[in-house]
Amino acid sequence: MSNQPGSSTAAEPDQPMATPADEAEQPGPTRAGEAVAPEGAGRPAYAPGTVVLALVAVGWLAAMLWSTRAAISNAAAGVTAISLSAYALPGVITAALVAGAAVALVATNPVGRVTLRFLAAVGTGLLVGLAAAVAINLAYADNATTNTIAGTAAAAAIIGGAMAGARNARVVAALATATLAAQVFVVLFSRARDPLSDLFGAGDSQQSMLDAAKWVSRTESLLAGLIAGLLAFGYLTWARRRAARRDRSAPLRWPAYLVAGAGPGLLLLLTEVIIRIGGHGLLDLAAALSEADQVAQTSLGTSRVDNGIWVLFVGALTALVAFGRTLGPRQDENEPAEEPAV
Repeated sequence: MSNQPGSSTAAEPDQPMATPADEAEQPGPTRAGEAVAPEGAGRPAYAPGTVVLALVAVGWLAAMLWSTRAAISNAAAGVTAISLSAYALPGVITAALVAGAAVALVATNPVGRVTLRFLAAVGTGLLVGLAAAVAINLAYADNATTNTIAGTAAAAAIIGGAMAGARNARVVAALATATLAAQVFVVLFSRARDPLSDLFGAGDSQQSMLDAAKWVSRTESLLAGLIAGLLAFGYLTWARRRAARRDRSAPLRWPAYLVAGAGPGLLLLLTEVIIRIGGHGLLDLAAALSEADQVAQTSLGTSRVDNGIWVLFVGALTALVAFGRTLGPRQDENEPAEEPAV
């Protein structure tokens, strides 16, 4: 029986049959409304501006180490040096976390494979931690306090580098930027603590001074969280626009803004964990100096935890609210589109 044109059962003699391998390589037809994967969706997203971020973060770490050394060197006695070291340790640890993450982002931006990216990030964090530990041992006096600061700073830099090995590098860069900005604000805010204490009713009694200090601490945490949330939102918005022009990578959803906004608070809480594990010897030594030092160290530890929680929630809420204000009204699919006016 001869093949008729248009017959569905006839096969063209010159057209080869498709093999299963060919069918697997060729993309199938897309249904209506089905999203097509954007270019670059199979590799980690590129984080812009990481070189500048790394330079600023390393400079901030160096400034924190220099100020700590200056304070310890100018201490009148060894007892004062121990107290000052315990007081300055949280700032050094947070700066080392941010520096390790920022430098690792620069090293891992060109790396596409996830496994190699994580290994490169951990290795870079290790190098930053070793450099910080060597600088501390060379610049500080060789004693147990110096070794504690050097060891905890190196561990923090390694952990920060490991964070940079995450698949979404833009979120890590956003939370590093926000954390750095929040830490700079805290240092600048220290100049306004005494006037604010007077404003909140600090008097001659110890209770009034404690109440005023509590309100000053809450004000600092609230403002730091606002700055962190706004900086995280601003960086992710800028990175999203850069990515849309650069490689058309997948857009960021609201969980990315939530994590970036809450990230500075999480890093502050992580700092406290590192201090409690790696620097507990220094804290115990400072608390054993006197009964007043023991009360002060306990109060400072509680205040740091409260500050981290406040920054976490305020930063996350600020970033989410800022992101929500960028969303337009959602149009119902069943509602016909408005015809343009003639």
